[in-house]
Amino acid sequence: MKSYRQELWFNVPGRRAFINITPQVRECLQASGIIEGLILCNAMHITASVFINDDESGLHHDYELWLEKLAPHAPVAQYRHNVGEDNADAHMKRQIMGREVVVAITKGKLDLGPWEQIFYGEFDGGRRKRVLVKIIGE
Repeated sequence: MKSYRQELWFNVPGRRAFINITPQVRECLQASGIIEGLILCNAMHITASVFINDDESGLHHDYELWLEKLAPHAPVAQYRHNVGEDNADAHMKRQIMGREVVVAITKGKLDLGPWEQIFYGEFDGGRRKRVLVKIIGE
């Protein structure tokens, strides 16, 4: 069995963003030479997420509104974690959206559904963060 590891780096200037990382993950798969196996993509930071869904701007807008209702950023004093910080909401948003995804590799391609794409979700931007891409298989 072969193994491949790559880090994808992001520096989102704003507080939040959803970035389609499917093309970068496909590049990693191509570089790995693996034809059958599994690919793991996970956020290496506790205020960021990796998830699979549709790449549709209305859905991303709806996520923004929904997440802000569930874990509003302000007032920051509402969170005990925010003593000296202001990102408690980002931790909660990450918990909701998830840490990682695992995708099957079949015949050298990501085995995704018709509309599925892989996304990096940033909830506390302004600094460099990374996503681990780990591929195993033959």
